[in-house]
Amino acid sequence: MNLQEIKGSYDVIVSLGSACNPALQLRRHNLRTFSGPLDWSVSLSLSDVSRLLKNKFDGFMELQNMCLIDGSDYVLDEGINIESTKSYFVKDTHYNILSVHDFPIIPNQDWTTTYPSYKEKLNHRIDRFLEKIRTSQSVLFVRWAASYEQAVELQSVLSQIVKGQFNILILHPVEGSQGISTMNWRINRVCSVKVPNDPNNNETWDYVLNGVTLTT
Repeated sequence: MNLQEIKGSYDVIVSLGSACNPALQLRRHNLRTFSGPLDWSVSLSLSDVSRLLKNKFDGFMELQNMCLIDGSDYVLDEGINIESTKSYFVKDTHYNILSVHDFPIIPNQDWTTTYPSYKEKLNHRIDRFLEKIRTSQSVLFVRWAASYEQAVELQSVLSQIVKGQFNILILHPVEGSQGISTMNWRINRVCSVKVPNDPNNNETWDYVLNGVTLTT
C-alpha cells in the first residue's frame, strides 16, 4: 500500500509502539479514543509484539517475569510531557517489553507496591483492546520502526485475530533522511513510510496522518 491508500476513516486507530510516541501523536490528532496496553511501554522488537498479540497477551506483565532495570529512575524524554512523576523502568522478560510510566517512585516503598492496581488497569486495557479489534469493522494499527520481515509477521498474526478490515501503518525511521516517502514493500494491508529518525517530529506525523480520520 502507498500512503494515499492508507488514508480514510477507521472505526478504531491504535498504537503498537515501539514507544509512547504513536499514542501521543494519535492523541494530538484526536485519533485516539482509548488507552491501549502498549501505549506507555517500549517494545523495541515488533516480533515480540506479534508474539504477544498471537498469544492474546497471555502471561503479559506477570510479576514473576518482571524485573527492575537498574538506573531507570528518571523521566523518559519523548518530546511531549504526559506526566511529571518519575517512574521506574520495569521489564517483562518474557516478551521483552518495558513499562516506563506505570510504576511511580515512592520514597521508602518497593516498586512492586503499586503492582496490583497497575495489573488491574492493564487487564482492563487488554480486554478493551481485544474487544475493539474483534468488533470493529475497520482498524488502523500504527507502529514506529519495523523491518520488512517483522511487518510480514505482524500482518499474518493480525489476519488471524482481527475480524474486520484492517491496515497497518509503519513509520520506518532512516538516519539522515530528510524527506518522507512510501517504501515499496508490497505487503497486503501494510503501508511503510520512510521518515527522518526523530519520533518526536510533529511535521512528520502531521504529514503521515493527514487524511486519516475516525468514523463518526
